Amino acid sequence: MTLPKAPRIVDEKGATPFVMHRKDRVRFLTGADQLREYRLSSDAGTRRVIASCCNTPVFMEMKGGHWLSLYGQLWPEDALPKLEMRTMTGDLASAEGLPNDVPNLKQHSLSFYARLFGAWVKMGFRNPKIVVGGDLHV
Repeated sequence: MTLPKAPRIVDEKGATPFVMHRKDRVRFLTGADQLREYRLSSDAGTRRVIASCCNTPVFMEMKGGHWLSLYGQLWPEDALPKLEMRTMTGDLASAEGLPNDVPNLKQHSLSFYARLFGAWVKMGFRNPKIVVGGDLHV
């Protein structure tokens, strides 16, 4: 589903670039009152958070996760963190066209989960809540 006037969030390969950050390091300085959540189904554990003023996807959050997956298209080119890996390439019909500039993981790896766990340890096993202004009704 694409909302009216929403920017494109997938790249030319059909992938969604994410920048993963610990929740305790993310702040919304302006526009936080415009954030709304959207779930693909009523029992979905993952929520997508959108700026309702312009239908821009801002982040995706997994239930129980201590990190946010921020949509990469929001970052200015010179501030976007360097790509470290592609995950879930096993979902592609063919991974033939992917460059070999970084690891192309068919699924999440043990080192990926180790990094997530290490971040959680550094956070003191906390899981800050990110409050938004309600649901997005579409």
